[in-house]
Amino acid sequence: MRLRTLFVLSVLAAACGDGSGPGLPPRSYLMGFSAIPPRFDSSTANLIAAINHWIPHADAAIMHVSPPWAAMLGGAAPDSAVQTVELPLAQYYRAKGLQVVFTVDATDGLNRAAEAPELVAAGRSITDTMVQRLYREWVYAVASRIQPDYLGLAAETNLIRLLAPDSVYQAVRVMANAVAAQINAASLPSKLYVSVQVETAWGHLPPGPYVGIAQDLSDFPFVAAIGLSSYPYLAGFAVPESLPLDYYSRIAQGTTLPVLVVEGGWASVSLDTIVSSPAEQARYIGRQERLLDSAKAKGVFQLTFYDLDLRNNPPPPGSILPLFTHLGLADSAMHAKPALAVWDRILRRPYQP
Repeated sequence: MRLRTLFVLSVLAAACGDGSGPGLPPRSYLMGFSAIPPRFDSSTANLIAAINHWIPHADAAIMHVSPPWAAMLGGAAPDSAVQTVELPLAQYYRAKGLQVVFTVDATDGLNRAAEAPELVAAGRSITDTMVQRLYREWVYAVASRIQPDYLGLAAETNLIRLLAPDSVYQAVRVMANAVAAQINAASLPSKLYVSVQVETAWGHLPPGPYVGIAQDLSDFPFVAAIGLSSYPYLAGFAVPESLPLDYYSRIAQGTTLPVLVVEGGWASVSLDTIVSSPAEQARYIGRQERLLDSAKAKGVFQLTFYDLDLRNNPPPPGSILPLFTHLGLADSAMHAKPALAVWDRILRRPYQP
């Protein structure tokens, strides 16, 4: 909570660039990043510099946030928590001309078999009715106070269903549907979605036949869009060019729902058995452009603009976080990688929703 508050207090000024260019084909999708800095122990000055650096490379921002479980269990009012932490950041983005997309992550983002670490540490669970009430109140406060353009009520639902206990998945289903009904009853403007893991839908994580997302659409019937989470370098794709052109569009096949990529990327270094490079990452951004155009997507977001420097905050043994440390379009010293030039070329295409 303290780190999130520090970030909000630090983002006081930034420059916003113009993302259009004459004579270029239009794009249907917003482009942007989240507020994750290159180092989690960053000073206020470093946080400001980090935010200033990526804003000219975006026309939208994504907020991928877990409910502040520890604070709320400690007595913080959900509405006050949103007004103190998330709302100022959203207002900052909008003041700089950026549209806002928001994903609520109710379980462990690095381990979909588990619940949020704050809940685990407190010995609580989203299967508890009181915890579900805190989720609903906090999400409703996000919907009413921030009113993001798109609001995701759960992240990677198909992966949670595959890996977590069924009681946890059912809790996600129940509380997401309940708060969606509240939001819709109040006629709040956000387009609601849940995100699904693309590699899991395609049968690549774990290996198997194409699965699709019919179960997710049945379990979350309120969705007005489909959020996509895609890290294909983790699923056996050796080169970006091997991604089929319908990699995104097939997910929504049989529906009229729009898709937007709300997290993802391609590593710029070799990791364990994965072989990659900065040049290969740049080719991925170019290939992704074709996937987005094919799907007529509404957005594409990377959670990290920078590589993550974990030297002062190493993850616990067994964490998969190191697999995601080199997805940035700039390194942890804020130097551009080749992929950023490809991203910026796409951003210069005029945005026509």
